[in-house]
Amino acid sequence: MSALHLLASEVSITAAGYELGVGRTVPTVAALLGLTSVIFGGLALARSRRTGMIVALVLGPISMIVGGVHGANAAGGLGTGNGLAGAIFAVVLGLIGVVLGGLSLARSRRTGRSVR
Repeated sequence: MSALHLLASEVSITAAGYELGVGRTVPTVAALLGLTSVIFGGLALARSRRTGMIVALVLGPISMIVGGVHGANAAGGLGTGNGLAGAIFAVVLGLIGVVLGGLSLARSRRTGRSVR
């Protein structure tokens, strides 16, 4: 069981008759981490910021791993409420974030510019 599963095991959000339990919370958090990775990776690529590279290269793999594990363990398919779609988004966004962070790192090394 991942750390996010343990953290989300007690979380249950109910709004307007809709309950967001562990099956959806974990991949949603992982997808948000992946989205953060994409944003910071894009900013690092545009502005050569070391912090953005590090954030993208740390959060991206975390998002991919958590999303992949959750997707592999999700019972049922898309639309069953088990968070499979969120897990897929987490993997894809994490991969994009890692690619953007890696491109930014390669560009800073190639041009020899010091990154801030």
